[in-house]
Amino acid sequence: MNEHYAFLKMTAGVLCTVGLYSVLYRENKFYRFFEHVFLGLAAGYAIVALWSENLKEGWYDLLVGSAGTNGHSGPYGHYLYVLLLPIGLMGYFVFSKKHSWMSRVPIGIVLGLWSGQQVQVWWTRYGPQIQDSIKPLLPTVWSPAMKPDTTGMTPALADAVSKNVYLSQAITNVIFVITLLAVLSYFLFSFEVKSKAIRGFSTLGRYLLMIGFGAIFGSTVMMRFALLIDRMYYVWIEWLMNHVIARKF
Repeated sequence: MNEHYAFLKMTAGVLCTVGLYSVLYRENKFYRFFEHVFLGLAAGYAIVALWSENLKEGWYDLLVGSAGTNGHSGPYGHYLYVLLLPIGLMGYFVFSKKHSWMSRVPIGIVLGLWSGQQVQVWWTRYGPQIQDSIKPLLPTVWSPAMKPDTTGMTPALADAVSKNVYLSQAITNVIFVITLLAVLSYFLFSFEVKSKAIRGFSTLGRYLLMIGFGAIFGSTVMMRFALLIDRMYYVWIEWLMNHVIARKF
């Protein structure tokens, strides 16, 4: 019984895979059907995830409290959290023409809290990048040219080796700083640039940006191919070879 159920489940997965990839040929009703199935499943999963991963732990458990274990009492509920319920429900008044203004209250609260948090989020995300962009350009050790392997070294010696700037690392840092300054110079739109040197540096920044975007696009294509290979392996190997053909022979 379990084998038949597993086979039917895998067959349904194969039909969904083929149906969704059939859009590569052209728009068709087969693709439309599985598109609606996927969207319906995603919407249902999102509702369950919203309650189990957000509302229950972040609001309901704090509201009613929870039972303790091993004879100890759990955290008490804070009934002031019930005030969040009408504020959240006010967001649904966006569907009412007469009372749609009430939906702006929770939106304003969320935007205010979000805007305040973004200052910290911005610095947490980009602060380390700004700090890492300040790199030493001159080597402190000329020999050896490359950083030696620290495997087997004592912690004190490994720490001393990691603090040195070797020639290969200095060259890498110079390339990084030139790339950073060239790309930043490309975005000098506030005033007219008359210097030919800065114009040439800005052109270099444009080419470096194109290389970077090309690498990002290439990695995106590779990720899509990895997904395609995974689904084709599921269809041809796991389903066709291991279940369909193996059952016949």
